Amino acid sequence: MKPAAAQGARRRRSLPLTTGCVLVGLIVAVGLLSLVWVPFSPDDTSGGRLAQPGLPHLLGTDKLGRDLLTQLMIGARIALASGVGAVAIGALLGISLGLAAGFATRWLDDVVAALLDILIAFPTLLLAMLVVAARSASLGSAVIAIGLAMTAVVARLTRVLVKQVLSQDYITAARTSGTSWPRVVTGHVLPNIWATLSVNLALQFGLAVLAEASLSYLGLGAPPPNESWGRMLQEAQATVLTAPLGAIAPGVLLVVLVIGVNLVADGLRDTMDPTRRRSS
Repeated sequence: MKPAAAQGARRRRSLPLTTGCVLVGLIVAVGLLSLVWVPFSPDDTSGGRLAQPGLPHLLGTDKLGRDLLTQLMIGARIALASGVGAVAIGALLGISLGLAAGFATRWLDDVVAALLDILIAFPTLLLAMLVVAARSASLGSAVIAIGLAMTAVVARLTRVLVKQVLSQDYITAARTSGTSWPRVVTGHVLPNIWATLSVNLALQFGLAVLAEASLSYLGLGAPPPNESWGRMLQEAQATVLTAPLGAIAPGVLLVVLVIGVNLVADGLRDTMDPTRRRSS
């Protein structure tokens, strides 16, 4: 491939990653800003019911008189916290379980694989609802529920990847040379599966954000006054014709965040997959 063509291919590969990073970065900036500053208190209802956008409420108010921009900023923080927390739980439990299954004996591996298939077949949102219902409706309960539901998907992928790596000749050579199994895991297995896992975890982040919004829409997420985008959508549905911005704004931000995360995952896959680099 000519240098100019190679540079063009690299730019095309990096475009989704760059676009995704910009979209996610904007949401992250808003979420971080909400930690130190918001225009109004989240429980301030002095703005008047369904006020139109203007000063001092730049995006107007909701049906209770709360500032819409403040709720959107706090919703960004909740969405990011739920995604990061759920992915952390799912990655920790899923990778550990997948590694154990990959090194397990044949019958134990079959049992674990069957259990994982059953958990994956069980609807994720329904499983999350059951976990939240068994605890109390809160952001922490929603994050734990989504993380547990995500564990089976991460564990099955990890199990498949681990078995692929363990079947390679360099693993046999490492064991023959006296390398211990923990060194094999840290030095050979994890480095060779992390690229694929990171792409999958990025996709799971977007799914976790959608799951948290769905739980909040059903009243099983973060309680007021810290409104998540899902709860904002639920509360705005009654006034969508008279004050459409209350429903449009959180919906657009939710879509932007999920699309941005998916673009980041797509860009990571193009960057980390050596076969794609060679084919370009």
